[in-house]
Amino acid sequence: MLVRASELRMLDIINVTDGRRLGYLVDLDLDVETGEIKALLVPGGRGRLSLFRPPGPDVEIPWHRIVKVGVDVILVELPSSVQPPQQTASVRPLKGIRTTER
Repeated sequence: MLVRASELRMLDIINVTDGRRLGYLVDLDLDVETGEIKALLVPGGRGRLSLFRPPGPDVEIPWHRIVKVGVDVILVELPSSVQPPQQTASVRPLKGIRTTER
């Protein structure tokens, strides 16, 4: 199966270890002497809807961690990328609104 780099940029990259979507391909790390792809680069530190946080450094996925390049996704196997749960703010009822316990 032949795939163009422009086609790879449209594929979701999924970590099979924890099922997390890592993002889309933004760049390739290529060895120009041998023509081998050394790594895939995905944007790090910011999702599409997080406009108010600065982007983090790109995440480098070594080529040996690629499990499968499919029609719709690129599957990779990385150590678990689960982050600790974020603390939620305490919720107070609004004045004048009655709440019921369930």
